[in-house]
Amino acid sequence: MSPSETAGRPLDAVTLDIVEAAVTAAADEMFAVLKKTAMSPIIYEVLDAGTAITDADGNLASSGAGIPTFVGALDKAVRQLLARVPRARIAPGDVFVANDPYFGGVSHLNDVIVMMPVFHGDRLMAWCAVMAHWNDVGGKVPGSMAADAATVHEEGLRLPPVHLARRGTVVRSVLDILLANSRLPDFVEGDLWASVAAVRRGAAVLEQLMARFGPDAFAAALARSFDLAERRARQGLAEFGAGRVTVSARQDDGTDWSAAIDVTRDAFTVDLRAAPDQSAGPMNLSRDGAEIAAQLAFKIAVDPVKACNAGSFRPLRVLTRPGSLFDPAQPAAHGFYFETRIRLVDLLLKGIAALRPDRSAAGHFASICSTVLSNRHPDTGRKVTLVEPQQGGWGATAGGDGQTALFSQVHGDTFNCPVEITEARYGIDVDCRALHDEAAGIGRHRGGPGLRMRYRIRADSADLAVGFSHTSQPPWGLAGGAPGGLNGVTILRRDGRREPLAVASGIALAAGDVVEVRTAHGAGWGIEI
Repeated sequence: MSPSETAGRPLDAVTLDIVEAAVTAAADEMFAVLKKTAMSPIIYEVLDAGTAITDADGNLASSGAGIPTFVGALDKAVRQLLARVPRARIAPGDVFVANDPYFGGVSHLNDVIVMMPVFHGDRLMAWCAVMAHWNDVGGKVPGSMAADAATVHEEGLRLPPVHLARRGTVVRSVLDILLANSRLPDFVEGDLWASVAAVRRGAAVLEQLMARFGPDAFAAALARSFDLAERRARQGLAEFGAGRVTVSARQDDGTDWSAAIDVTRDAFTVDLRAAPDQSAGPMNLSRDGAEIAAQLAFKIAVDPVKACNAGSFRPLRVLTRPGSLFDPAQPAAHGFYFETRIRLVDLLLKGIAALRPDRSAAGHFASICSTVLSNRHPDTGRKVTLVEPQQGGWGATAGGDGQTALFSQVHGDTFNCPVEITEARYGIDVDCRALHDEAAGIGRHRGGPGLRMRYRIRADSADLAVGFSHTSQPPWGLAGGAPGGLNGVTILRRDGRREPLAVASGIALAAGDVVEVRTAHGAGWGIEI
């Protein structure tokens, strides 16, 4: 049926179902394009990326695979763009790029967002957006994550939402700035065009969809999907039951974080106003990033099965305090935001577990365990940077033992970089990748084991940056289960010295040095029988 034939007639449920499914498929196609065309293994192997489609106002409509917290950033990025760029300056064929956490970038400067508007005639209907981790965007250290950064200015190139293309024509000056500010310009260019290809593919699918069914059917399908998701969330909220809890957790630096969760029939409120003041270093999490953490915990609690959209979060309220760790003011640094966000998610899940231990898991290893190795490939001389999150043990549940060596709860559909890729693309030998034994996470059901991994440097020199949490404070047990183990990273020098690290950057390595990673066992559930 053509758009002219549907004009003025009620839209039937079958048509709306078809349109809604096609919008979901479009986000999946975007992710497939990104995966197949990206230059960096962190994107095409690890899948450190996310894709999404929003409506014209930046409300999340559908998402592809990848990292759920990246998907959660994309609607917020579009809304920030719309707040900064007048709609009269947005045209078909435009492409925007952004990475600044204070202006829609949400996370840190390495996570670059590409956004493209989708029009039907002269009517703005939707946005296609991609977020992917770039290996280097400048700054004071290779990999752009400086552990001693005091301001965002030290961390690399900042981009508020700016035009990368206008009406299909590339703004060459913006591209030149991107390339000039990276130590790895060829990777930047390759990964950028992969993101552009992805949003263009998504836009083409949506344009074809509207040409077939009409813009009104498209808008109606999105509106209906929001309402359906809201109903699911409110049903899950009612089943979860009312309650209030204040939860706290000791951090590796000795500070205590606390948060309050208030669940009523109508709302799920997360109060983060008791957070510590913003960090003097790079551990800050943007206000949008804190909201994403709350969204993830909320989704796990009330509607963990179905895909989400803007309607899923209508019952959620998030309260923050400006100037705090979860709502920092410029120019606070954000390079290691990921460790703060995952620990915030962990804190909220601990609170949810206190309310509903029967449907919760004990604490997991709760760290990205980011490992960044930069060197010249010993065989080709090319500058390369390995960026690899690590897998660890998950907590046990009332129904069984914890999962073995998975990525963290914020990572979603991601994978480890295969050993063969690490050795071929980066010139770094992997001596060991194995599960390890640890006397931790004991209970009626045991936490899953973490892993042990060793990277051996072949190049004459290399730089290391790491970001690990739970190096002194173990994952929390549930219902009487024992705490989990500890994450850690140690440099094994050629001369026999051992150098333990947690959060560090600019660490010089030499040929023959080994970086040993150990990730924690998850915590136990229940008292051991």
